[in-house]
Amino acid sequence: MPPLRLTRRGKIVLFGIPLVLLAALLLSLGGFFNSPAKASESAADLAVTPAVTVTVQPGESLWGIAGAVAPDRDARDVVADIVQLNNLPAGKILPGQQLYVPTR
Repeated sequence: MPPLRLTRRGKIVLFGIPLVLLAALLLSLGGFFNSPAKASESAADLAVTPAVTVTVQPGESLWGIAGAVAPDRDARDVVADIVQLNNLPAGKILPGQQLYVPTR
């Protein structure tokens, strides 16, 4: 019986696919262990974000609200804070919606 010979495609399947899967696994584990997100060490390290409640009026936007509430801060930072505080999907707001807006 002649020895088994692998074609180029067979070598790719036999060696390449497991190597790609191993690399993906290693990258995933590396990202998991190097993740910057970390819970606070103690309750004393936690800080409450001071916020006020604002009702969205017809025609208002996040940018307008951010500019009115914190004119001394960069509006992009305030909008990002509002989106994060209210867990807004894609930053969309509706008239009548209650929003928490950071005061600092």
